[in-house]
Amino acid sequence: MLWFKAFHIVFVASWFAALFYLPRILVNLAMVPPDSHAERERLLLMGRKLLRFGNLLMVVALVLGLAMLGHNWRGYMQGVGWMWAKLALVLLVLGYHHACGRLLNQFEHLQNRRSHRWFRVFNEVSVFLFTGITVLVVVRPF
Repeated sequence: MLWFKAFHIVFVASWFAALFYLPRILVNLAMVPPDSHAERERLLLMGRKLLRFGNLLMVVALVLGLAMLGHNWRGYMQGVGWMWAKLALVLLVLGYHHACGRLLNQFEHLQNRRSHRWFRVFNEVSVFLFTGITVLVVVRPF
């Protein structure tokens, strides 16, 4: 199981790297002047590729995490509140990942209505989710 844990950490960290950078691309897209088609297309291409790569990283991280959870179901789920809280945060991360994809899609279809300031705040959500999950796993406060 230590191999699963090691690779789970690698893939989760890599997935979060994508979730840290993809919203930054959205910030940049929100700041592109309307007449700068080449810049917009370049950022959209980067965003699409990063989202696809992030999807792959997410799937591997989830499969490894579920394998570890299934291996020690009783140990993790009976009276271990930190794991339930971590799983709740993982669901929020999945929602955040999905939201990034939807927002990128809105840019692709010229339907974005949000400002770059909104995206700057949205960009920070992944940091809080990553911090929360890391603290729960390392400290196991409850």
